[in-house]
Amino acid sequence: MDNIPDKESQPSGQGFLETGTDGLRRFLKGRFSLDEDKASREEVVSVITKGVEFRGVNLWVLIFATLTASLGLNVNSAAVIIGAMLISPIMGPIMGVGFSLGVNDFELLKKSLRNLTLMFVVAIVTSTLYFALTPLSANGSELLARTTPTTYDVLIAFVGGLAGIVAQTRTDRTSTVIPGVAIATALIPPLCTAGSGLASGNLNHFLGAFYLFFINSVFIALATYLGVRFLKYEKKVFIDKVRERNVKRLMMIITLVTFIPSVFVGFRMVRISIFEAMADKYVAKVFNNESFRGTRVIDYKKIYGHGDLPSKIELVLVGEPLEEAQIESVKAQMSYFGLENCELAVSQDNRSEKIDVLSLQESYTDLLAEKNRRISEMTTQLKRYRMTNVEVEDFSREVGMVIPGVRRISLMKGLTFDMKGNPLDTTVVCVVVPETSQTPIDREVMMNWLRVRTKVKNVKLFVERQAAPVQNTPKSESEKKEAK
Repeated sequence: MDNIPDKESQPSGQGFLETGTDGLRRFLKGRFSLDEDKASREEVVSVITKGVEFRGVNLWVLIFATLTASLGLNVNSAAVIIGAMLISPIMGPIMGVGFSLGVNDFELLKKSLRNLTLMFVVAIVTSTLYFALTPLSANGSELLARTTPTTYDVLIAFVGGLAGIVAQTRTDRTSTVIPGVAIATALIPPLCTAGSGLASGNLNHFLGAFYLFFINSVFIALATYLGVRFLKYEKKVFIDKVRERNVKRLMMIITLVTFIPSVFVGFRMVRISIFEAMADKYVAKVFNNESFRGTRVIDYKKIYGHGDLPSKIELVLVGEPLEEAQIESVKAQMSYFGLENCELAVSQDNRSEKIDVLSLQESYTDLLAEKNRRISEMTTQLKRYRMTNVEVEDFSREVGMVIPGVRRISLMKGLTFDMKGNPLDTTVVCVVVPETSQTPIDREVMMNWLRVRTKVKNVKLFVERQAAPVQNTPKSESEKKEAK
């Protein structure tokens, strides 16, 4: 009886659940903890400060990285652009801004902003000079891709900034995280694109590229700030409390002025991306069904509204014109795709003006493709039946030098087939007529020469020996009389 455990001492179902939850919590905390190899605050400040400074080697490396990225954009080479992002030291001042805001280090913040401005000016001047002097065209796809920021650029910059601050706060910094972040966030190519815009006088390219660089920089700094606060690094303490209060206020103002507008910009870009995705889905689903078989969408624009202007989708249709009832029907379907407040503008022409032109273009394209195919087949057949690149006249001249005693020569090139009609090999047939029926022809030398000259191994040689001509001798007087 003593061995029977007391019911009150037995673990209940709730106790087991709490024990399992604590174990899972400890497991996850041990796996995802960042405290194991966390570097000290002083060590991280030293590393960040070193990366912030732009003088000597860092400044020259920035110039070379800018030139490399400009060359990559100029020749439209993604590999060269990636190399430039790897060697670029541009991440230092940006992470310095976020880190200094996180630890309340006003001196580091001033140094970071000062060097960030210097870095921006040097990169812009270098890229502008390059694109002003280069004779190559500067309108490649790699360059144009850096003129319009998207939601994905914001997300990449933010996530990359988180990865960067985690890597910088480790005691072992030999990992490939920082180079990977430099490639993913793509900071140097937008600066080079901005320089290209200045060199060509294209203000839209300059503003778009600068906007992309600004967005990337702000969200990297924001991610760094949040990472520092998550890692709970101690803030800098001032002896003078009045100065500390003033510095905190100033840094709070800088933080709000820098980050809050960027957050609104980021949300706007997300809304634009969602609107464009819904518009694409709407056009694909509504205008590609059986009801509009005779009508085709050849182009459409998605215009996101701002202010009092609503969003708008502009369609260009060809083929059978839609009636007003059909247009109203497709407008009514916009609400099913989340486009309730979006306008639809339809531009369409008659079938005879558009579809016939498209049909003719398609017909001419098909005819041209068929003609090119036939030409290719005939060229291939001609190559198969041609003797060689040397003319027959050259053969006749050469054979007299190689094989003496030849009066005439005939050359023919053909194919050898099996009984099923399948081609087996190329054959050269040569017919040689000697000077006289007694003239010797060296067949082995002749066949070897033909193999070399015609580049065909299968050679058939025929020597045609003509009979000696009958000589008509004059008859005597007695033979003439007998003949009479």
